[in-house]
Amino acid sequence: MDWVVSLTGGIVVLFFLLVSGLWIPFAIGLCGLMLLYAQVGLNGFKALGLVTWGGLNSFTLTAVPLFILMAEVILRSGISLRFYRGLTFFVSRLPGGLLQTNIIGCSLFAAISGSSVATAASIGKVAMQHLDDYRYQPALSCGSLAAGGTLGILIPPSIVMIIYGELTSTSIARLFMAGLLPGLVLAGLFALYIGVRALLSPEVAPKHAAERTPGDLWRALVDVAPIALLIVCVLGGIYAGITTPTEAAGTGAVMAVVICAIWGNLTFAALREALTHAVQVTATILFIVLAAYIFSYAAEITGIGRGISSFILDLDLGRWGFLITIVVLFALLGCLMDTIAMMMLVLPLLVPVLATYQIDLIWFGVIVTILLELGQITPPFGINLFVIQSISGRPLSTVVAGAAPFYVLMIAFVFLLFLVPELVTWLPSTMRN
Repeated sequence: MDWVVSLTGGIVVLFFLLVSGLWIPFAIGLCGLMLLYAQVGLNGFKALGLVTWGGLNSFTLTAVPLFILMAEVILRSGISLRFYRGLTFFVSRLPGGLLQTNIIGCSLFAAISGSSVATAASIGKVAMQHLDDYRYQPALSCGSLAAGGTLGILIPPSIVMIIYGELTSTSIARLFMAGLLPGLVLAGLFALYIGVRALLSPEVAPKHAAERTPGDLWRALVDVAPIALLIVCVLGGIYAGITTPTEAAGTGAVMAVVICAIWGNLTFAALREALTHAVQVTATILFIVLAAYIFSYAAEITGIGRGISSFILDLDLGRWGFLITIVVLFALLGCLMDTIAMMMLVLPLLVPVLATYQIDLIWFGVIVTILLELGQITPPFGINLFVIQSISGRPLSTVVAGAAPFYVLMIAFVFLLFLVPELVTWLPSTMRN
């Protein structure tokens, strides 16, 4: 079967299954099975056991449930409320006030959650009531939370980067360090935009600074210290080469339980809820990964991957043309499907082309992660938009309008990384191993 026919048929089947309301992993897996059957019949199913077992039997992927558990424990113990309160003391006098707390809070919480949705939900639940009480502009309030939440998959640890590294056989530790500096710079751009917007239009972020005492400073330090300690231990161990990402995830999960039991309100009921939800989220993610391995195997057998690679090379787009095409592709797919599903579908088809254009896999991993972030705030399926809508009670159009300027900033930042790749590659180059 010609690869063009296979690709066209696969796209049609996948689109039909998704539009019919079938869950994403089932749609991806069924599409792969249909391609295999059309190409080689029932014999194509014989290797599926080895393919899926080989893909999921991974020490690296063990980090996924551990990082999820770490975030769940912090979310359900109430320590995120204290963390937000402590940050507010330090940054609320900046132009933008609590909006700056949203961005900085999301940036720091991203360093323990690994998830965009968890970051947006954790900070959003704490922040929205304060923002409404002080009459901040609803659109900018919602936009800062939705966009700030996307930092959860760029600033390490990142579940998306774990899966990317496993899929491309790239060092997870170096991917984590590669995402740290770009994540902080992007957060800085968000904060800068909010500051300029607040200076030009003070009504979007009313000033409400209260008198401060040395006791307030001490309480703020105590509120922020647990999260800061957790971040230093998890990321510091990875950077120094003391722990692997999986070991750091295990250490972080244990530390989160201990810290939340001391500083927060961690009960056995809350711990049970955290464990239950962590299992549910992990199962959802790994089910998508399982389905994507089936689809990737089908794409290899049918020659779709090789065909796309040859087709792109024949177009002679050049390095810049290829990268711009990737930006457009991910921006469009972000309107249609889940982040991890999008990555698992597209990457197996693109990796062979990357080698031809001599594109560094670690650098490209950061670019892909930012483009996946775009999908989190792209209507109609941007999940962060719906998370913030449900928390705030605002119309979806308000959340989308607030997130739009941050979307533009993220696109501009991708092109900045095209021009200055050292923002990504410098920190991993300083690691010991």
